[in-house]
Amino acid sequence: MEGEKFRIPKNVGITLSEVFHLILLFVAGIFVLWAAISEIIYVLQQGGPKLKDILLLFIFIELGAMIAIYFKTNRLSVRFLIYVAITALTRLLVIDIKAMDNMTIITITGAIAILTASVFVLRAGTHWYGGDHEEED
Repeated sequence: MEGEKFRIPKNVGITLSEVFHLILLFVAGIFVLWAAISEIIYVLQQGGPKLKDILLLFIFIELGAMIAIYFKTNRLSVRFLIYVAITALTRLLVIDIKAMDNMTIITITGAIAILTASVFVLRAGTHWYGGDHEEED
């Protein structure tokens, strides 16, 4: 009985937060698309892509996939964030390796290895223990 009087305001609050979430998700998607198009235009103006440009496009692909998966499942996959981080660190390593000291190279390489291992742990955990039951809805 007591919780019944708050049912309508609670439902309104939940609806407003979901609408807010979706609006920001659309904005994030538009920004990712905008950044990708801007990068493609820049690459075309430069006469062609370099490896750093291709890796940046992979970051945009991962971000776009993350947004698409969120729209489909209402869940944000941590793995995709890790993929973005791995790609960003790889890009940093590829672009600036000549200017980096050995310790920085080892640190970045170690970070990539740790992130890669974390993806393995997340995937293995999903395989061994099953996924989140909310994802099935």
